[in-house]
Amino acid sequence: MATKEEVIEALKKVNDPEIGIDVYTLELIYDVKVEDGRVEILMTLTTPMCPYGPMLIEEIRARVRELKGVKEVDVEVTFDPPWQPSEQLRATLGV
Repeated sequence: MATKEEVIEALKKVNDPEIGIDVYTLELIYDVKVEDGRVEILMTLTTPMCPYGPMLIEEIRARVRELKGVKEVDVEVTFDPPWQPSEQLRATLGV
């Protein structure tokens, strides 16, 4: 059975193609729940108009489905709250 930590490690393999940083480090993942083979991910995108949103969601589903014991992956996108990079991430991004 997959753990929350394993799901997070899988998410760290999904890079935002525009920024080149993984979705977890980029702070796009708000919550991860794992229960009985079902994984629920609550995430946001850098902007509601992100052209890579559908691709990122599909890659997230594919990566998480590879984990042992995962039967279902539900990805919900929210913009509440809107994405706000932390000071540490801003420093990493150089902004």
